[in-house]
Amino acid sequence: MKTAITYVTTGAFLILAASCGIISNPVKKDMVYQDSLKIDMSEKGLEFVIYFEKGEEHNHPTFVFWIEDMDENYIQTLFVTKSFATGIFGHGPLNDTLWGTAPGTATRPAALPYWWHKCDRGSIESVVPTPDNPFVDAYTGATPQGNFALRIKTDKTGNGKFRLLMEINQTWDWNEYWTNDKFPGDYAYKSSSQPSLIYSATIDPTGTVKEYHLNPIGHGHYSGRDGLLYTDLSTITTALRIVSKVTVRVLN
Repeated sequence: MKTAITYVTTGAFLILAASCGIISNPVKKDMVYQDSLKIDMSEKGLEFVIYFEKGEEHNHPTFVFWIEDMDENYIQTLFVTKSFATGIFGHGPLNDTLWGTAPGTATRPAALPYWWHKCDRGSIESVVPTPDNPFVDAYTGATPQGNFALRIKTDKTGNGKFRLLMEINQTWDWNEYWTNDKFPGDYAYKSSSQPSLIYSATIDPTGTVKEYHLNPIGHGHYSGRDGLLYTDLSTITTALRIVSKVTVRVLN
């Protein structure tokens, strides 16, 4: 399989976009997409751009994008943040309750449990990525600091509808319901706080609509013990403001 990934920072990206059309017709003309990622998974697959606009609570979240069919069967992971894929996070644990300021190895099954179980990888507690056993089935990269555009040509071919999903989680994001003493002794929960959120959009490559918005459909398990989708979002507050908007534009 021929693959390539390109990272472009703000200044260079604006020049490249103008000269080569890497990202054309941005969703907002006045929106600055600080990072651009271009991923070619296939020479003949469906191509689209994901525009991510950060919310007011955005602070180095962990996230993943993937696609599945209309029966919710997993097809392919598109991108996952490097921290989860390698098991090395920006703040490494000093012990069960304290975290340092330097990067370090951490096991965080509550970070992206819905997607991880979709991958059919067995017991999440035993196979969450580590430096010795990283996740290598998709492209990985550092968490963009702000708004970004991700252009992808997937392995998916054909004109059938499919679902594009994102799961996102931010550590130590407490609120009045998800408190730091809600599950004493649950190490996985304490590094997650409010559970991961799942966003989704149904894409029709043959339709007249070429732009879609991902909407929240539920959250993952608070400590990553299962891969169920919990649809009650009534206890979620600041986690819903990590993202302002995620838009998908179909290119072919």
